[in-house]
Amino acid sequence: MTTTLGRDALDALRGRLTDANRQVAARYPGTSGSRQPVHTVYGGAHLFSAELSAKLGRAALAALDEYAGDAATFARAVRFTDSPELAGVVFERVRHKLETEPVEDARIDFEDGYGNRPDAEEDETAAKAAEEVARGLHAGTLPPFIGIRIKTLSDELAERSLRTLDIFVSTLAGKTGGRLPDNFVVTLPKITTPEHVAVLASALDSIEDGLGLTRGAVGIELMIELPQSLLGEGGGVVLPALADAARGRCVAAHFGTYDYTASCEITAEHQHMEHPACDFAKHLMQVAYAGRGIWLSDGATNIMPVPPHRPPKAGPPLSPGKVEENRESVHAAWRLHARHVRHSLTTGYYQGWDLHPAQLPTRYAAVYAFFLEGLEAATARLSNFVEQAAKATLVGDVFDDAATGQGLLNFFLRGMSCGAITEDEALATGLTLDELRSRSFVKVLENRRGR
Repeated sequence: MTTTLGRDALDALRGRLTDANRQVAARYPGTSGSRQPVHTVYGGAHLFSAELSAKLGRAALAALDEYAGDAATFARAVRFTDSPELAGVVFERVRHKLETEPVEDARIDFEDGYGNRPDAEEDETAAKAAEEVARGLHAGTLPPFIGIRIKTLSDELAERSLRTLDIFVSTLAGKTGGRLPDNFVVTLPKITTPEHVAVLASALDSIEDGLGLTRGAVGIELMIELPQSLLGEGGGVVLPALADAARGRCVAAHFGTYDYTASCEITAEHQHMEHPACDFAKHLMQVAYAGRGIWLSDGATNIMPVPPHRPPKAGPPLSPGKVEENRESVHAAWRLHARHVRHSLTTGYYQGWDLHPAQLPTRYAAVYAFFLEGLEAATARLSNFVEQAAKATLVGDVFDDAATGQGLLNFFLRGMSCGAITEDEALATGLTLDELRSRSFVKVLENRRGR
């Protein structure tokens, strides 16, 4: 064969590619496959206790029992499925979830959910909340993911915010002998410059060094809720710079629906999770953080499933008309919440905020229905793909190549981790438990090729 490029030229070109490809691989490691919570429950720091998860679970079950005590009623109320069989499976699994792990992620809020209070009061709250986390850590009652949200690092609030962070982490480490809960993070709101993130990372460096903690023990979550968090002064996308400023600590980016829409001068009547402005911002986040290994979370439904009429403590009970009004009000809020959760899921956001215990049944119902509706097709695709190992396959009218393997595996990993899909259902793909637990489709392929 006649060629022009000699060995030296080819080696030089390949060397340039190797360096560039290594830089890309380092910056875009891809998803780890590790468990991501399906929600974050936000609550004021002054309300937090070690038993929070169990309390919210009991309240969620009480709401479910009062307003939809059986599968058929729940399915009709929420409208998550027309299938009686699926409704029964979802209802059973939702109840089990609320009884065993009602909260996957909790955020102890020192921002909007707490407000601006006297410094002495916030100092006391920060210490007390940390003591409650330490108590929950010792008792094993904390949710799998937990953290705090501090105030913004504006000129006015920066010192207050950093002091709360310092008191909380220092008190927690002091009560636990330097042990932090698994998946512990700090959420930073209302970011207007990468320097906000850089300062938080530096503060955490100093706190960890001072307490003898491992550098990077505390992760950072970014709140993307202002236009300045999306675009910088020159019009460029600033999202990558925000993650870079965390210096390896950034684990997630959460979208703030209402601050963002308000900043865009959208009137309160039209501030909701399905607004096109929100879809634009969230898709920009997806593009900016694709492959970075950063979890994305949607915002919250702000219409609470709370009955308008409270039963009197004494005297006659509510009239039948008011009882029905309560029921219809809760059902309407449930339907809205479930619709918002479904919208998030279909647009690739697998996590969102919950603000009230009565939102937990619909959170899990919408998530479980989403995964179970797609289970049969995903099982067929992954099973056929695994059988063919590295070969591309065609199942029905959906063509799969090797790039989709991890996505299919992630579907089952997400579904299993939240309780939507059972181990037996995942094993129907032909994968073994060890292969599922590897969380890597590359390892699955290597295992299959080695047989």
